[in-house]
Amino acid sequence: MWHLYIIRCSDSSLYTGITTDVERRFNEHAGQGKLCAKYLRGKDPLALVFTAQVGRRSEASQLETRVKRLAKADKELLVGGQKTLADVDVR
Repeated sequence: MWHLYIIRCSDSSLYTGITTDVERRFNEHAGQGKLCAKYLRGKDPLALVFTAQVGRRSEASQLETRVKRLAKADKELLVGGQKTLADVDVR
């Protein structure tokens, strides 16, 4: 089972990713080591602010792309619960 996750950085930017193990992946990012995404380096402390089960990797990857294309305001609505993944329809 694949998951979509969103992390808030110390500069309030939002990072979106996919993984099969959210806790492990977040810890890799938070550890700031070689497995940390380059975007997140030096932007700690990090906070995991959104997770959702997606299904297969192909579905997760497509959804990740659509979420990454959202405006920050729309991502904030998703994180805040005012918007759902079903509302994400950016092509």
